[in-house]
Formats: sequence, C-alpha cells, structure tokens
Amino acid sequence: MSKRKISSIVIVTLLVLMTFNSYFVLDETQQAIVTQFGKPVGDPRTSPGINFKIPFLHKVQFFDKRYLEWDGDRNQVPTKDKKFIFIDTYARWEITNPLQFFIRLRDERSAQSRLDDILDGETRNAIASHDLLDIVRSSNREPEITEDFLEEIEVLQDISVGRDMIEKIVLKKANERTIDLGVRILDFRFKRMNYVDDVRDRVYDRMISERNRIADQFRSEGQGKARVIEGNKERDLAEIQSEAFRQAEEIKGKADAEATAIYAAAYNRSRTSVELYKFLRTMESFEKSMDEKTSIILSTDSEFFRYLRKLN
Repeated sequence: MSKRKISSIVIVTLLVLMTFNSYFVLDETQQAIVTQFGKPVGDPRTSPGINFKIPFLHKVQFFDKRYLEWDGDRNQVPTKDKKFIFIDTYARWEITNPLQFFIRLRDERSAQSRLDDILDGETRNAIASHDLLDIVRSSNREPEITEDFLEEIEVLQDISVGRDMIEKIVLKKANERTIDLGVRILDFRFKRMNYVDDVRDRVYDRMISERNRIADQFRSEGQGKARVIEGNKERDLAEIQSEAFRQAEEIKGKADAEATAIYAAAYNRSRTSVELYKFLRTMESFEKSMDEKTSIILSTDSEFFRYLRKLN
C-alpha cells in the first residue's frame, strides 16, 4: 500500500473521529457541563437534543435532571427534655444549577456526602431544640373516648410546634446552607422514630401500669354492679317468698273457714251428727296425743274413757 493511500485512510479516520466527537446528545433526564482542561466552558446545557463541542479538547460532565433520593443514617439523638430516641430520615433533592454544582461538588457522590452533613446536622439541632411530644405528634387532636371512665385517663398534653413544623424547619435551614451548592432540597421527612432500649422499657412499664389501673377500675365497677344485682336478687326473692307465704296463709284460712262451716252445719243437723262430730274430734285427739309408747291415766268421767268403755 502506498503512502498516499495510508495518509488518506488516516485522514478519513480522523475526520470520522472528529465528527463523532464534536457533538453529544442530551435526553430529557440529563443536563451537562462542557469542560476544557477541567474547567467549565460556556453555559450549562439543559435542553434535550444535539449539542456541539470542540473534538478532543472539550469533555462533557453529565448530571441528572430528575428528583434524587437522599436516605439518612439512623442516629441516636437527645431531645430537649433529655429523652434519647433513634431518628431515621429521608429527603428528595434536585440539581438546580449544574455549573455551580460542578464547581462546588463535582459529582452526585460528593453531593450525597455533603447532604449527609447538612441534613443530619440540622436534624440533630431540631430534635435537641424541641420536646419529645412535639416530635412524635403533629396536632392537638382530641382523643376518642370510648368509655366514660376514660375521660380522666386519656388526656393528651398540648404541643406547641409538632412534627410537621419541625420537618419544615429542618427543610428551611438545610436549603439556606445549600444555596451556593447548586442544589435544592425539595422535601424532608422523618421516616421512623423509636426510643432507645432503656427509655422504651420505661415507657412500656408505664403503659403496663396504666392498663393495669384501667383493668382494676373495670374489675371494681364490675364488682359493684355484681353487688347491686345480688342485692336486687335477694330483695326480689324475699318479695316472692313473702307474697307466696301470704297467699298460702290466705288459702289455709279460707280452707279452715270452709271446714269449720261444714262441721258447724253437720253438728247442728241432728243428735246423731253431734255424737259423730264429738267422736271424730275425740279420735283426732287420741291420734295427736298418743302413740305405742304412751301411757295415760283416765278418770271414770273422762271423755276418752267413755268411748273406750263402750268398746267392751
């Protein structure tokens, strides 16, 4: 192959390389900075499409245009009222000025590290400046009372700030520190809060004690109602027995009256009936006053002896 052909191939190759190296494509999710010898050149490229640069001299640094995620570390933080809690947080952020971002942070990895410092620091400051009650609650809601006796138990203390406001405070403070970084924090939230072990044990003990007190109150009210029911039962039983005894005595009285009337009618009918009545009454007296072990002494004028003598 001649030198002329080799030169032509080299030239063509260089032209092709220069052509492909003279432009770059941005999609909708990207933005870029063109650098020359490590220094930014021109304005940031943010519009999607084909962009041109000087081949081999310029390099392109791409950055994400979408919302980015930040996930904080789980930290143990003291509250204003000296309660130690574990805090787990997260945030969303975006690159608003790619040129400033490149100058201050260079890449997303450095940005994540810088956000760790800013957001974790502001979170600690916010937690340490507020009581635990403000951190775990968002509003002064009224508790739902399901039983009358719970009115004195389910009493919530009022809060002055609340968790939502604390999140906004952290977001505001953090954005003040990221103005010159070319980023903006869009949202900040507490993902999870939990007591440290010793505080959690004390809270559980207090909850158990409170529930035991509620259970004792339930039992006390139940015993009181049981005594009322028992008293009503005894009263009703006494009334029923009294009414039954009264009715029984009335029935007996009516029966005795009817029997007396029958005896009286039979007694006055004839001499024979009178003798029969006397005989029956005497026999009844014998039956009630004597048995096989009874011994009696009768006079000759005794009514008992008179009937016994007639038997001989």
